[in-house]
Amino acid sequence: MTEAMFGTGNDQWVCPNDRQLALRAKLQTGWSVHTFCTDRQRKSQMLEQQEMENILSVIRRAEELEQIEQLRIGRLVERLDNMRKSVLGNGRSQCLLCGEVLGLLGTPSVFCQDCCKKVCTKCGIEPQSSQKRTQWLCKICSEHREVTSTLGTLDFSLLYDQENNALHCTINKAKGLKPMDHNGLSDPYVKLHLLPGASKANKLRTKTLRNTLNPIWSETLTYYGITDEDMVRKTLRISVCDEDKFRHNEFIGETRIPLKKLKPNQTKNFYNCLEKHNFVTPLKRNDKSLEERGRIMISLKYSSQKSGLVVGIVRCAHLAAMDANGFSDPYVKTYLKPDENKKSKHKTAVKKKTLNPEFNEEFFYEIKYADLSKKTLEVTVWDYDIGKSNDFIGGVSLGISANGERLKHWFDCLKNKDKKIERWHTLTNELPGTTFND
Repeated sequence: MTEAMFGTGNDQWVCPNDRQLALRAKLQTGWSVHTFCTDRQRKSQMLEQQEMENILSVIRRAEELEQIEQLRIGRLVERLDNMRKSVLGNGRSQCLLCGEVLGLLGTPSVFCQDCCKKVCTKCGIEPQSSQKRTQWLCKICSEHREVTSTLGTLDFSLLYDQENNALHCTINKAKGLKPMDHNGLSDPYVKLHLLPGASKANKLRTKTLRNTLNPIWSETLTYYGITDEDMVRKTLRISVCDEDKFRHNEFIGETRIPLKKLKPNQTKNFYNCLEKHNFVTPLKRNDKSLEERGRIMISLKYSSQKSGLVVGIVRCAHLAAMDANGFSDPYVKTYLKPDENKKSKHKTAVKKKTLNPEFNEEFFYEIKYADLSKKTLEVTVWDYDIGKSNDFIGGVSLGISANGERLKHWFDCLKNKDKKIERWHTLTNELPGTTFND
């Protein structure tokens, strides 16, 4: 490959060829050299044979050290797996590793600060720490730290806003990430997934920071429509990846936080070591998450001044993807039934290519307050398609015949005139007694 020269006069510079780029990456000497030399001057500045041999020996040595490090990590992983398989105790009345009885009449014990299990002093390790209070690790957790420390650490915080049904994840920074590019650096970004759930609507990500192993994002990502039930049964997967423009993005490491660890309205800070892939057990057929088609936030208010019901369609979250591009073009329809004259239909605007649309639209139904108890509000979410039938995503029914949170929402509206009541509701595949036809 010939060298490409840029610039004029004394400001010329040359882009090295592929082999020179590889050498410069290993030696960390930069990517280009400035030159305005003649061919004779350039030849006089060429490296001698001995200098080339010295450079190549440094590169070979670096490659050998890298290979040795990979072998060492492989042995650590194998030893860690063997230790986990050979545990003999319960970690409470017995040493987790060797199974010896602990307590006043038994062997002295220490408490592992990572796994919160008890081990005897022979199976515990006292890591060096600047803290005055002694903190112990069991041998398994000590080995685990050794293995995961090569991938880096992630500093983040989580907050469950119970009143607004929102989960806020603030990605602060990472430290000591594994280099993924030829220049010895990475272009890292962070992805979030709520598990179980494979929908693209569960995926959020930060911006990408270029050429760094110690990125600082200070970025907050928010999941809306999170319920107390979600906080009990769902897990947040946080992955750090390296972005590549011309190839597939590369996985660096991840950490997983069961949401049940969080307390409502209290920020919890984490400083976790990144781990390698941790595959999830396949979902069972009867898993409730398979039935969900997303969430919708609806507001209800009976206006005494206008003598009617005001229905607000605020937003949707985690909608099912209906199009080949992995997204949907959602809109919402509302009916107040029974509707003999078929005049109660209202429809929002269509939001393109999104699984988390914001509508913020209100519809008015003129109706006497006493008649509300005989009515049912049906809300359906659709995917708009040009030239063919629109796809049904999901629906929800609110009224006296409903149950659970849907019934409670309706009752709260009836009991609190002129007050807007907002609630999140889970969309289902069908509404009882209703045939969907757009």
